[in-house]
Amino acid sequence: MVKATFAAGCFWGVQAEFDEVPGVLETTVGYTGGTMANPSYQDVCSGRTGHAETCDVIFDPEKISYPQLLDVFWSIHDPTTRDRQGPDVGAQYRSAIFYHSPEQRAQATESKQAIEASGRYKRPVVTEISAAGPFYRAEEYHQKYLAKQGRVGSH
Repeated sequence: MVKATFAAGCFWGVQAEFDEVPGVLETTVGYTGGTMANPSYQDVCSGRTGHAETCDVIFDPEKISYPQLLDVFWSIHDPTTRDRQGPDVGAQYRSAIFYHSPEQRAQATESKQAIEASGRYKRPVVTEISAAGPFYRAEEYHQKYLAKQGRVGSH
């Protein structure tokens, strides 16, 4: 099992999408990339902690590769909008890939360069690629939120 961590707007939708991907064994939503230890949802929403709403993805590399997960990541959000996805605005909704190894960093960088070169987007891709720091699990009511509401992702 290997871990990947992605931020692509509200973590509810990100989790719902990755939960439908074959080879993904587990997902958990939480907060990564900030300065405060053990932030609450309210802390993160204040915009003062620096965290992004993220989804930790545990996957089986025998069934799906990290580059394939990156393809899913690019397909589920607009990586050209800084600190915004749809109606959600703020740094906590930024587009980010938090890598867990030098190999993931290289693959994320290569994938971002390929997306930029593809001409798929007219605006620059603003996705940050950063080392994964501490991951703080979000409150229980956020876990599998859309599934609890009877809604699932589009993949």
